[in-house]
Amino acid sequence: MNKAACTLLVLATAAGTAQAQGGVTIYGIMDAAVVGERGGKDGAVTKITSGAAAASRIGFKGSENLGGGLSTFYTLEMGVKIDSGQVDATGTLFNRQALVGLKGSFGAVALGRQYTPYHNTLVQIVDPFNTGYAGSAKNLFPHFGSNIRTSNTVTWFSPRVQGFDAELAYSAGEQSNASSKRQFGGAVGYVGGPLTLRLAYNSKNGDATTGFARSRNTLLGAQYKFKALTLHAGYGIDHGLDSSPLGNPNNPYGGVPATPSSDGREALLGVTIPIGQGKLMASIMHKDDRTMLNQDASSWGVGYLHGLSKRTGLYVAYAHIDNRNGAGFTVANNTEAGTGNTGYNLGIRHSF
Repeated sequence: MNKAACTLLVLATAAGTAQAQGGVTIYGIMDAAVVGERGGKDGAVTKITSGAAAASRIGFKGSENLGGGLSTFYTLEMGVKIDSGQVDATGTLFNRQALVGLKGSFGAVALGRQYTPYHNTLVQIVDPFNTGYAGSAKNLFPHFGSNIRTSNTVTWFSPRVQGFDAELAYSAGEQSNASSKRQFGGAVGYVGGPLTLRLAYNSKNGDATTGFARSRNTLLGAQYKFKALTLHAGYGIDHGLDSSPLGNPNNPYGGVPATPSSDGREALLGVTIPIGQGKLMASIMHKDDRTMLNQDASSWGVGYLHGLSKRTGLYVAYAHIDNRNGAGFTVANNTEAGTGNTGYNLGIRHSF
Protein backbone atom coordinates (compact mmCIF):
# COMPACT_ATOMS: atom_id res chain seq x y z
CA MET A 1 0.00 0.00 0.00
CA ASN A 2 1.49 3.38 -1.00
CA LYS A 3 2.03 6.29 1.38
CA ALA A 4 -1.01 8.29 0.14
CA ALA A 5 -3.33 5.32 0.58
CA CYS A 6 -1.96 4.61 4.06
CA THR A 7 -2.42 8.23 5.10
CA LEU A 8 -5.98 8.30 3.78
CA LEU A 9 -6.83 5.03 5.57
CA VAL A 10 -5.54 6.36 8.88
CA LEU A 11 -7.46 9.62 8.45
CA ALA A 12 -10.67 7.85 7.46
CA THR A 13 -10.41 5.55 10.50
CA ALA A 14 -9.75 8.47 12.83
CA ALA A 15 -12.52 10.52 11.24
CA GLY A 16 -14.94 7.63 11.55
CA THR A 17 -14.27 7.48 15.27
CA ALA A 18 -14.58 11.25 15.62
CA GLN A 19 -17.75 11.29 13.53
CA ALA A 20 -19.40 8.96 15.98
CA GLN A 21 -18.68 11.63 18.59
CA GLY A 22 -20.13 14.38 16.37
CA GLY A 23 -16.82 16.13 15.59
CA VAL A 24 -16.04 15.33 11.94
CA THR A 25 -18.01 15.14 8.70
CA ILE A 26 -16.77 12.96 5.84
CA TYR A 27 -18.07 14.18 2.49
CA GLY A 28 -17.32 13.86 -1.18
CA ILE A 29 -18.35 13.74 -4.83
CA MET A 30 -17.92 10.81 -7.20
CA ASP A 31 -18.29 11.96 -10.80
CA ALA A 32 -17.49 10.13 -14.03
CA ALA A 33 -18.43 10.76 -17.67
CA VAL A 34 -17.91 9.79 -21.27
CA VAL A 35 -16.26 12.86 -22.80
CA GLY A 36 -16.01 13.59 -26.51
CA GLU A 37 -13.79 16.29 -28.00
CA ARG A 38 -13.61 17.40 -31.63
CA GLY A 39 -11.90 20.06 -33.75
CA GLY A 40 -8.33 19.97 -32.46
CA LYS A 41 -5.16 18.59 -34.05
CA ASP A 42 -5.70 15.33 -32.09
CA GLY A 43 -8.87 14.73 -34.09
CA ALA A 44 -11.85 12.96 -32.55
CA VAL A 45 -11.12 12.11 -28.91
CA THR A 46 -13.47 9.95 -26.79
CA LYS A 47 -12.55 8.95 -23.24
CA ILE A 48 -13.75 8.27 -19.72
CA THR A 49 -13.11 11.29 -17.49
CA SER A 50 -13.33 11.74 -13.75
CA GLY A 51 -15.06 14.91 -12.62
CA ALA A 52 -16.45 16.40 -15.83
CA ALA A 53 -19.30 18.11 -13.96
CA ALA A 54 -17.67 18.48 -10.55
CA ALA A 55 -14.23 17.24 -9.55
CA SER A 56 -14.33 13.91 -7.74
CA ARG A 57 -13.16 14.34 -4.16
CA ILE A 58 -13.21 13.16 -0.60
CA GLY A 59 -12.98 15.54 2.32
CA PHE A 60 -13.00 15.86 6.09
CA LYS A 61 -14.38 18.88 7.87
CA GLY A 62 -15.31 19.76 11.39
CA SER A 63 -15.69 22.46 14.02
CA GLU A 64 -15.51 22.97 17.75
CA ASN A 65 -17.50 25.43 19.86
CA LEU A 66 -15.01 27.33 22.02
CA GLY A 67 -17.66 29.33 23.88
CA GLY A 68 -18.41 33.02 23.92
CA GLY A 69 -19.56 32.95 20.30
CA LEU A 70 -16.16 31.69 19.10
CA SER A 71 -15.56 28.43 17.22
CA THR A 72 -12.76 26.78 15.31
CA PHE A 73 -13.16 24.96 12.00
CA TYR A 74 -11.05 23.01 9.54
CA THR A 75 -11.22 21.33 6.12
CA LEU A 76 -9.01 18.73 4.45
CA GLU A 77 -10.03 17.87 0.88
CA MET A 78 -8.28 15.76 -1.74
CA GLY A 79 -9.09 15.16 -5.40
CA VAL A 80 -9.36 11.64 -6.81
CA LYS A 81 -9.61 10.20 -10.32
CA ILE A 82 -12.56 7.85 -10.67
CA ASP A 83 -11.36 6.62 -14.07
CA SER A 84 -8.03 5.35 -12.69
CA GLY A 85 -8.33 5.38 -8.89
CA GLN A 86 -5.35 7.72 -8.55
CA VAL A 87 -4.93 10.89 -6.53
CA ASP A 88 -5.38 13.72 -9.03
CA ALA A 89 -2.25 15.68 -8.03
CA THR A 90 0.99 13.70 -7.83
CA GLY A 91 2.93 14.31 -4.63
CA THR A 92 0.10 16.23 -2.94
CA LEU A 93 -2.57 14.59 -0.81
CA PHE A 94 -4.95 17.42 0.13
CA ASN A 95 -4.50 19.44 -3.05
CA ARG A 96 -8.00 20.95 -3.11
CA GLN A 97 -8.33 22.46 0.37
CA ALA A 98 -6.32 22.32 3.58
CA LEU A 99 -7.22 24.98 6.12
CA VAL A 100 -7.92 25.78 9.76
CA GLY A 101 -9.55 28.90 11.18
CA LEU A 102 -11.59 30.75 13.76
CA LYS A 103 -15.14 32.08 13.43
CA GLY A 104 -16.89 34.65 15.57
CA SER A 105 -18.64 38.03 15.54
CA PHE A 106 -15.74 39.36 13.43
CA GLY A 107 -16.50 36.85 10.67
CA ALA A 108 -14.16 33.99 9.79
CA VAL A 109 -10.37 33.91 9.44
CA ALA A 110 -8.61 30.87 7.96
CA LEU A 111 -5.05 29.85 7.07
CA GLY A 112 -3.96 27.25 4.51
CA ARG A 113 -4.70 26.24 0.92
CA GLN A 114 -7.95 27.94 -0.11
CA TYR A 115 -10.15 29.21 -2.95
CA THR A 116 -9.70 32.74 -4.27
CA PRO A 117 -12.43 35.42 -4.18
CA TYR A 118 -12.31 35.39 -8.00
CA HIS A 119 -13.15 31.68 -8.07
CA ASN A 120 -15.91 32.03 -5.48
CA THR A 121 -17.61 34.74 -7.55
CA LEU A 122 -17.34 32.86 -10.84
CA VAL A 123 -18.53 29.48 -9.55
CA GLN A 124 -21.24 30.65 -7.14
CA ILE A 125 -22.81 33.54 -9.05
CA VAL A 126 -21.69 34.01 -12.66
CA ASP A 127 -21.58 30.55 -14.23
CA PRO A 128 -24.79 28.49 -14.50
CA PHE A 129 -22.54 25.44 -14.99
CA ASN A 130 -20.62 26.17 -11.74
CA THR A 131 -17.38 25.96 -13.80
CA GLY A 132 -18.14 22.34 -14.71
CA TYR A 133 -19.53 20.38 -17.67
CA ALA A 134 -18.66 21.16 -21.31
CA GLY A 135 -20.33 24.57 -20.95
CA SER A 136 -17.94 25.70 -18.20
CA ALA A 137 -17.11 29.41 -17.97
CA LYS A 138 -13.44 28.40 -18.01
CA ASN A 139 -13.83 27.86 -21.77
CA LEU A 140 -13.19 31.62 -22.13
CA PHE A 141 -12.71 33.03 -18.62
CA PRO A 142 -9.22 32.74 -17.00
CA HIS A 143 -10.22 30.13 -14.43
CA PHE A 144 -6.99 28.13 -14.14
CA GLY A 145 -4.06 27.70 -11.74
CA SER A 146 -3.75 30.22 -8.94
CA ASN A 147 -6.87 32.06 -10.10
CA ILE A 148 -8.76 29.12 -8.56
CA ARG A 149 -6.93 28.40 -5.31
CA THR A 150 -3.66 29.31 -3.59
CA SER A 151 -1.39 27.87 -0.92
CA ASN A 152 0.10 29.78 2.04
CA THR A 153 -3.07 31.86 2.18
CA VAL A 154 -4.83 33.91 4.85
CA THR A 155 -8.51 34.70 4.25
CA TRP A 156 -11.17 36.75 6.01
CA PHE A 157 -14.91 36.51 5.41
CA SER A 158 -17.05 39.22 6.94
CA PRO A 159 -20.48 38.71 8.47
CA ARG A 160 -23.35 39.78 6.22
CA VAL A 161 -24.78 43.12 7.36
CA GLN A 162 -27.96 44.46 5.72
CA GLY A 163 -27.25 42.32 2.68
CA PHE A 164 -23.59 43.36 2.28
CA ASP A 165 -20.52 41.20 2.88
CA ALA A 166 -16.84 41.07 1.90
CA GLU A 167 -13.88 38.71 1.68
CA LEU A 168 -10.12 39.20 1.51
CA ALA A 169 -7.30 36.81 0.64
CA TYR A 170 -3.51 37.12 0.80
CA SER A 171 -1.12 34.44 -0.42
CA ALA A 172 2.58 34.67 0.38
CA GLY A 173 4.87 33.55 -2.42
CA GLU A 174 7.41 32.36 0.18
CA GLN A 175 10.33 33.07 -2.16
CA SER A 176 13.68 34.72 -1.41
CA ASN A 177 12.23 37.84 -3.01
CA ALA A 178 9.14 38.76 -1.00
CA SER A 179 7.34 40.06 -4.11
CA SER A 180 7.83 36.88 -6.13
CA LYS A 181 4.59 34.94 -6.72
CA ARG A 182 2.76 36.97 -4.10
CA GLN A 183 -1.02 37.14 -4.64
CA PHE A 184 -3.90 39.00 -3.05
CA GLY A 185 -7.56 39.51 -3.81
CA GLY A 186 -10.92 40.45 -2.45
CA ALA A 187 -14.61 40.74 -3.15
CA VAL A 188 -17.61 42.75 -2.00
CA GLY A 189 -21.15 41.55 -2.47
CA TYR A 190 -24.81 42.27 -1.92
CA VAL A 191 -27.75 39.90 -1.53
CA GLY A 192 -31.24 41.36 -1.46
CA GLY A 193 -34.31 39.28 -2.25
CA PRO A 194 -33.86 37.66 -5.67
CA LEU A 195 -30.78 39.76 -6.58
CA THR A 196 -27.14 38.87 -5.91
CA LEU A 197 -24.26 41.13 -6.96
CA ARG A 198 -20.52 40.62 -6.43
CA LEU A 199 -17.35 42.41 -7.52
CA ALA A 200 -14.10 40.44 -7.22
CA TYR A 201 -10.46 41.39 -7.76
CA ASN A 202 -7.33 39.27 -8.06
CA SER A 203 -3.69 40.41 -8.34
CA LYS A 204 -0.65 38.18 -8.64
CA ASN A 205 3.06 38.73 -9.19
CA GLY A 206 5.30 36.72 -11.46
CA ASP A 207 8.80 35.56 -10.56
CA ALA A 208 12.27 36.71 -11.64
CA THR A 209 11.78 35.27 -15.14
CA THR A 210 8.96 37.77 -15.76
CA GLY A 211 10.55 40.65 -13.87
CA PHE A 212 7.95 40.12 -11.13
CA ALA A 213 5.33 41.42 -13.56
CA ARG A 214 1.89 41.88 -12.01
CA SER A 215 -1.32 40.57 -13.57
CA ARG A 216 -4.80 41.58 -12.53
CA ASN A 217 -8.31 40.17 -12.95
CA THR A 218 -11.53 41.99 -12.14
CA LEU A 219 -14.90 40.24 -12.27
CA LEU A 220 -18.39 41.64 -11.83
CA GLY A 221 -21.08 39.01 -11.34
CA ALA A 222 -24.86 39.17 -11.06
CA GLN A 223 -27.64 36.67 -10.49
CA TYR A 224 -31.40 37.21 -10.41
CA LYS A 225 -33.85 34.52 -9.31
CA PHE A 226 -37.30 34.50 -10.85
CA LYS A 227 -39.90 31.90 -9.86
CA ALA A 228 -39.31 29.84 -12.98
CA LEU A 229 -35.62 30.47 -13.72
CA THR A 230 -32.38 32.11 -12.61
CA LEU A 231 -30.45 34.56 -14.80
CA HIS A 232 -26.65 34.77 -14.61
CA ALA A 233 -24.30 37.46 -15.90
CA GLY A 234 -20.61 38.24 -15.65
CA TYR A 235 -18.07 40.69 -17.04
CA GLY A 236 -14.33 40.25 -16.62
CA ILE A 237 -11.34 42.55 -17.22
CA ASP A 238 -7.80 41.13 -17.48
CA HIS A 239 -4.51 43.02 -17.55
CA GLY A 240 -0.95 41.71 -17.43
CA LEU A 241 1.34 39.02 -18.79
CA ASP A 242 -0.24 36.08 -16.91
CA SER A 243 -3.73 37.47 -16.47
CA SER A 244 -5.44 35.18 -18.99
CA PRO A 245 -3.60 31.85 -19.40
CA LEU A 246 -4.89 29.38 -21.96
CA GLY A 247 -6.40 26.23 -20.49
CA ASN A 248 -4.54 24.10 -23.04
CA PRO A 249 -1.25 25.84 -23.93
CA ASN A 250 0.02 22.89 -26.02
CA ASN A 251 -0.97 24.29 -29.43
CA PRO A 252 -4.24 22.28 -29.59
CA TYR A 253 -5.07 23.33 -33.17
CA GLY A 254 -1.60 23.00 -34.73
CA GLY A 255 -0.03 25.68 -36.91
CA VAL A 256 1.13 28.83 -35.14
CA PRO A 257 0.58 28.49 -31.36
CA ALA A 258 -2.02 30.84 -29.90
CA THR A 259 -0.77 33.65 -27.64
CA PRO A 260 -2.41 34.16 -24.23
CA SER A 261 -4.04 37.58 -24.03
CA SER A 262 -2.45 40.20 -21.79
CA ASP A 263 -5.33 42.65 -22.23
CA GLY A 264 -8.82 41.24 -22.57
CA ARG A 265 -12.47 41.27 -21.62
CA GLU A 266 -14.99 38.44 -21.13
CA ALA A 267 -18.77 38.57 -20.97
CA LEU A 268 -21.29 35.86 -20.06
CA LEU A 269 -25.06 35.59 -20.09
CA GLY A 270 -26.62 32.41 -18.74
CA VAL A 271 -29.74 30.79 -17.39
CA THR A 272 -30.69 27.95 -15.05
CA ILE A 273 -34.20 26.51 -15.41
CA PRO A 274 -35.61 23.84 -13.06
CA ILE A 275 -37.32 21.09 -15.06
CA GLY A 276 -39.00 18.28 -13.16
CA GLN A 277 -36.36 16.51 -11.08
CA GLY A 278 -33.52 18.27 -12.86
CA LYS A 279 -32.27 21.56 -14.22
CA LEU A 280 -31.37 22.96 -17.62
CA MET A 281 -28.21 25.09 -17.85
CA ALA A 282 -27.20 27.30 -20.77
CA SER A 283 -24.85 30.18 -21.47
CA ILE A 284 -23.27 32.27 -24.20
CA MET A 285 -19.85 33.93 -23.81
CA HIS A 286 -17.54 36.25 -25.70
CA LYS A 287 -13.81 36.92 -25.33
CA ASP A 288 -12.56 40.32 -26.54
CA ASP A 289 -8.77 40.21 -26.96
CA ARG A 290 -7.56 43.81 -27.05
CA THR A 291 -3.97 43.04 -27.99
CA MET A 292 -2.64 43.54 -31.52
CA LEU A 293 -3.39 39.88 -32.31
CA ASN A 294 -7.14 40.39 -31.76
CA GLN A 295 -7.64 36.69 -30.94
CA ASP A 296 -11.32 36.89 -30.03
CA ALA A 297 -13.64 33.96 -29.41
CA SER A 298 -17.32 33.26 -28.84
CA SER A 299 -18.91 30.17 -27.33
CA TRP A 300 -22.17 28.64 -26.28
CA GLY A 301 -23.09 25.69 -24.11
CA VAL A 302 -26.13 23.78 -22.92
CA GLY A 303 -26.55 21.00 -20.37
CA TYR A 304 -29.11 19.10 -18.34
CA LEU A 305 -28.71 17.46 -14.92
CA HIS A 306 -31.44 14.94 -14.02
CA GLY A 307 -31.77 14.07 -10.36
CA LEU A 308 -32.35 10.38 -9.63
CA SER A 309 -32.31 11.28 -5.94
CA LYS A 310 -31.10 14.17 -3.76
CA ARG A 311 -27.53 12.92 -4.08
CA THR A 312 -27.36 11.17 -7.47
CA GLY A 313 -27.85 12.60 -10.94
CA LEU A 314 -27.28 11.90 -14.62
CA TYR A 315 -26.10 14.66 -16.93
CA VAL A 316 -25.50 15.59 -20.54
CA ALA A 317 -23.75 18.72 -21.83
CA TYR A 318 -22.51 20.16 -25.12
CA ALA A 319 -20.47 23.25 -26.02
CA HIS A 320 -18.83 24.85 -29.04
CA ILE A 321 -16.24 27.64 -29.39
CA ASP A 322 -15.71 29.86 -32.44
CA ASN A 323 -12.01 30.88 -32.36
CA ARG A 324 -10.89 33.85 -34.44
CA ASN A 325 -7.51 35.03 -35.74
CA GLY A 326 -5.72 31.95 -34.41
CA ALA A 327 -7.17 31.99 -30.88
CA GLY A 328 -6.58 28.75 -29.00
CA PHE A 329 -9.53 28.34 -26.62
CA THR A 330 -10.73 24.76 -26.02
CA VAL A 331 -13.94 23.24 -24.66
CA ALA A 332 -13.05 22.22 -21.12
CA ASN A 333 -14.87 20.57 -18.23
CA ASN A 334 -14.35 20.79 -14.50
CA THR A 335 -11.09 18.81 -14.44
CA GLU A 336 -9.72 19.00 -18.00
CA ALA A 337 -8.77 21.83 -20.36
CA GLY A 338 -9.93 19.98 -23.50
CA THR A 339 -8.34 19.39 -26.92
CA GLY A 340 -10.77 20.94 -29.43
CA ASN A 341 -13.40 23.58 -30.02
CA THR A 342 -16.38 21.22 -29.61
CA GLY A 343 -17.12 18.87 -26.72
CA TYR A 344 -19.81 16.83 -25.00
CA ASN A 345 -20.28 14.98 -21.68
CA LEU A 346 -22.51 12.04 -20.71
CA GLY A 347 -22.06 11.31 -17.04
CA ILE A 348 -23.20 10.43 -13.54
CA ARG A 349 -22.40 12.12 -10.24
CA HIS A 350 -23.06 11.11 -6.66
CA SER A 351 -22.44 13.21 -3.55
CA PHE A 352 -22.16 11.99 0.02
